[in-house]
Amino acid sequence: MQEARFAFGPFVLDPEAGTLLRNDAAVAIGQRGLKLLAALVGRPGEILAKSELMDAAWPGLAVEEGNLTVQIAQLRKLLGPAAAGGEWIATVPRIGYRFTGAMHRLGGVKRKVLPLPDKPSIAVLPFLNISNDPEQESFADGLTEDLITDLSRMPGLFVIARNSAFAYNGRAIDMREVADELGVRYLLEGSARRAAGRVRVNAKLVDAVSGDHLWAERFDRSLDDIFVVQDEVTARIVEALLGRLRAPAPRHRPKNLEAHDLCVRARKLMDDSPQAAQEAHLMLTRAVTLDPDYAEAYRWLAMNHWMGWVHSGGPTGPSRSVALQLAHKAVAIDPNDAGCRWVLAYLLAYERDFAAAEAEFTTAIELDPNEADTFAALSDITVLAGRIEVGLEHIRKAFRLNPFPASWYYLTLGQAQYAAGQYAAAVETLRRDETYRTSSRRFLAASLAQLGRLDEAQAETELFLVANPGFSIRHWAATEPFRDARTLEHFVEGYRKAGLPE
Repeated sequence: MQEARFAFGPFVLDPEAGTLLRNDAAVAIGQRGLKLLAALVGRPGEILAKSELMDAAWPGLAVEEGNLTVQIAQLRKLLGPAAAGGEWIATVPRIGYRFTGAMHRLGGVKRKVLPLPDKPSIAVLPFLNISNDPEQESFADGLTEDLITDLSRMPGLFVIARNSAFAYNGRAIDMREVADELGVRYLLEGSARRAAGRVRVNAKLVDAVSGDHLWAERFDRSLDDIFVVQDEVTARIVEALLGRLRAPAPRHRPKNLEAHDLCVRARKLMDDSPQAAQEAHLMLTRAVTLDPDYAEAYRWLAMNHWMGWVHSGGPTGPSRSVALQLAHKAVAIDPNDAGCRWVLAYLLAYERDFAAAEAEFTTAIELDPNEADTFAALSDITVLAGRIEVGLEHIRKAFRLNPFPASWYYLTLGQAQYAAGQYAAAVETLRRDETYRTSSRRFLAASLAQLGRLDEAQAETELFLVANPGFSIRHWAATEPFRDARTLEHFVEGYRKAGLPE
């Protein structure tokens, strides 16, 4: 994936990386300012309406026009005068703003090529929905995700995680470029159509290095056979890559396809806003009503409850208890599902039942050594235990399996970097757009404070508290599963310096 960079005067703006350089030195710029600057610089000389700019900087939010005025003033101060003595950004009265400087577009910075693992490596690209019904998107997505899970559990394979595979959804792609970015040799692509009780699946396995098609097949079956089709596709890929035909280990499949669709849709909302999390909650509750033995739905419902209590800053008892009960239920239904195991492990750690948590994490990795979420969650718990270098290794492994992950991976990485005293690296991580608007801002504020950048730290603290008004250091310290007093005190010190409430 390559995105354009923009050069003007002494500056280079890289919207994808979230950086602004002045004479090759990093400029401290907030995410709102960066988005506004990217919108203006991307269309030099054009008048951009105020509403358009507010949509760019505050997508999906209703904000006062005064916020835009403040951000533009800050940008002008940050950029200083243009070469001719004028301003880089001109005001068009009652309409908007335009970028007046000379700009030239630079080539995107290509992601570095990731080295191939020492075992056959594969990514499953999102299957295309070739029906005329957009409602069938969740069916095609669910097929993709299930194939990733099935392959991930196969010994001897290296399999890229779901988030990274879906980074290419709806994009025109170059197979070799995708393989380089994900660090795999093989790609599976395909399409799916569901209609009138039938399902048609086309699948093709490609060697991205040679360009050869190793295997291709079309399946035209009853909709009731969809999971049989998934097992057949998995077996054929294993045969092609490992030289032996092997049926996948049996999985606990959902009995209700509507419940399956709801779970697929809810998973996409798990790492988003509180409003999206509430929508996910409704979907998952409906899913377990339709299929009371659907382990994965219980697993995500447990995480949904956990995300509500651990970051709320308020009372933790009822939702915390419900989350743990749901996680236990998920494992009881499907003890061979690594995802259910790591969720239970994570929640057990928050209950301070560390021995049981470690046993569940170990089982999860044995069941599925490609489950990136397991390593990311384990990194969080390991860092709080004071084993910081081990925690960094876990999150690095998670990123290798999932190069384009969910926002909480960056939060976990930033937390580990802060714990290691790598404050500048933590700031760079936590200012990435993927995680900047989440509760990771508390770690960003602490990192800035430890660097002595107290004004920036205070600004981030204020933004964090707008979204988390009930937060207190005392409640956070009591809630997080620390096992190392020195590590806890390090975080508390940073929070205090950043001005977070006691």
